[in-house]
Amino acid sequence: MKRRTKQLALDKSIVGRIKYFLSDPFWLFGVVLRRKLSKHINNDARYLRWEYFFGMKKRLNLKNPRTYNEKLQWMKLYDRNPLYTRLVDKASVKDYIAEVMGNDDIIIPTLGVWDSFDDIDFDSLPQQFVLKTTHDSGGVVICHDKSSLDLKETRNKLEKSMANNYYLEHREWPYKDVKPRIIAEKYMVDESGTELKDYKFFCFDGEPKMLFIATDRPHDTRFDFFDIDFNHLPFTQGHPNAEKSISKPNNFDEMIEIAHKLSKGLNQVRVDLYNVNGKIYFGELTFAHFSGNVPFKPSKWDEIIGEWWSLEKK
Repeated sequence: MKRRTKQLALDKSIVGRIKYFLSDPFWLFGVVLRRKLSKHINNDARYLRWEYFFGMKKRLNLKNPRTYNEKLQWMKLYDRNPLYTRLVDKASVKDYIAEVMGNDDIIIPTLGVWDSFDDIDFDSLPQQFVLKTTHDSGGVVICHDKSSLDLKETRNKLEKSMANNYYLEHREWPYKDVKPRIIAEKYMVDESGTELKDYKFFCFDGEPKMLFIATDRPHDTRFDFFDIDFNHLPFTQGHPNAEKSISKPNNFDEMIEIAHKLSKGLNQVRVDLYNVNGKIYFGELTFAHFSGNVPFKPSKWDEIIGEWWSLEKK
């Protein structure tokens, strides 16, 4: 029965993605071209203009960027702080978080880090765990039961991710020199017992301004945006709003304070946190949300959010 339910959820996910792709053939054409040609285009500015055009359906203004998505493209080209490389590495960032927070209380326990799939000591891992690549986005394997883990499928997914040059995909400079590795972390779910909701805070000059909460991942992903007072914001991006009500966590103020500490000194960053039965955990730091290529609906919110981010200091 569980297998059947899982298959139905997977089928729903695939159907949803097909419908999304077919609803925007122009965007899909851009994705196909990007994957075919990205390694052959050396000029980052030219590549970003091209990718932005297919994603946003308009020309990119790099001379006077005003919207949030335009400023993300500007950041990729001109804000190349070497610290960013350490902060996007899913393994090395944990030491940074411990330094900033003064302890490792919010860090998800690491079970191992390896340079290749063949180095993984599966015998030493518990029955449940999470495997992910340190340099990529999407290279994640969630193991609910080690005895039924498909090692061939796991190898294929992780080795494909290890071979991927994530910098070339969207020209996100922080990822250019991250060493590809595989990290194993403790498996966790929140109070739902079935998922781990993401709380993703958008921070500008160390000040959290808004967040979105990702639910029902990965089969029917929903995004809901909120301001810092937890008022639901009237726009969508990438995914529809949840059909269920989302409650404000009891320790929401503590989450805001953690996002403030972790973003201090950074011009712009998204701080991702988890909240597991009242215990807050760090997820990751992201410098280019959706790589700056997914429209807000209505589009005026792209400009509203862009006004929160001043490039004058740069």
